[in-house]
Amino acid sequence: MKLILERRPEPSRLALALAPIAAILFTLAVCTLLVAWAGAPVGRTYALLFEGAFGSRFALSETLTRATPLMLTGLACAVAFRARFYNIGAEGQLYLGALAAVAVGGLHDGTGFDLPLPALFAGMMLAAALAGAVLLLIPALLKTRLGVDEVVTTLLGNFIVLLFVSMMLDGPMKDPMAMGWPQSVALNGDLELGKLIERTRAHTGLLWAAGLAVGLWLLNRYTVFGFQMRAVGANAHASRFLGLPVSRVMLGTAMLSGALAGLAGAIEVAGRTGYVTLDMSPGYGYTGVVVAMLAGLHPLGVILASLFVAGMLVGADSMSRAISVPNYIADVIVATSLLAMLVATLFAQYRLRRTQA
Repeated sequence: MKLILERRPEPSRLALALAPIAAILFTLAVCTLLVAWAGAPVGRTYALLFEGAFGSRFALSETLTRATPLMLTGLACAVAFRARFYNIGAEGQLYLGALAAVAVGGLHDGTGFDLPLPALFAGMMLAAALAGAVLLLIPALLKTRLGVDEVVTTLLGNFIVLLFVSMMLDGPMKDPMAMGWPQSVALNGDLELGKLIERTRAHTGLLWAAGLAVGLWLLNRYTVFGFQMRAVGANAHASRFLGLPVSRVMLGTAMLSGALAGLAGAIEVAGRTGYVTLDMSPGYGYTGVVVAMLAGLHPLGVILASLFVAGMLVGADSMSRAISVPNYIADVIVATSLLAMLVATLFAQYRLRRTQA
């Protein structure tokens, strides 16, 4: 007698909906053991973690600030993964989008651009989206035409982009007022996003990100292209047999994914930093993969998942200053919750069955 993994005829929607909650509860149970091992009071640790993320006006603003780029990179990964195109290059697309935004909104003295500010702002965002889309189009073409694994090409593309950004920051786009520090020229102040909460770093880019999440959900649910993306992701061979333009859908999905990641860079520049540096992203592109998986690749779920991940990262910094628990506990929570989410989703869709050997 042996056990086999068998797909459920009709997965329970309730089980799929409860999978993220079960994953988070399991994660907290596992991390409780680690906190106790560190010799810290468990209840106080979690209370400080929550308080550091949401317990004050400043804490909430920092969580929202960190969640904004995670929401966009999470959407970029979710839309690509849904079509079985595994975009691991959101980090590079974010940086290239930020660079394109500054190229349009910062590299001028006001004489070369006689466009009104709304048009210039739209051009800046469009340039960032196009930069990310074109960057991801290259791996997509390699996959559809030559069968090259997109995981390898998108991952290695991150390092190429970072070297290119470094060259630009030390060369044509270097700020002469930065006293030798490698950073780009500053964005025109009139193009910066407004504050979501006054006297904090939280900005209206969060509303942009949330609006794009809703728009992507509507695209997936109510448009032909959304249906084609889901069909190709479910079974590319069957979709091709039924006459769907699989390669075209894959290329369109890749460009949409890259555009979202490029917009993440533009919104970071316009909302928070004001210029591009090599350390402007602490890994938002890579963490976006975690956000997408925690959300079950659902655009609206990405909103909640990004708030959860951002809250853990921000709260852990505050918590570690109050008690003797390293802030790396946030990384453990995020990583464990991802693994638990994958397992919970697996058992919501499959079941173990005994068979005769």
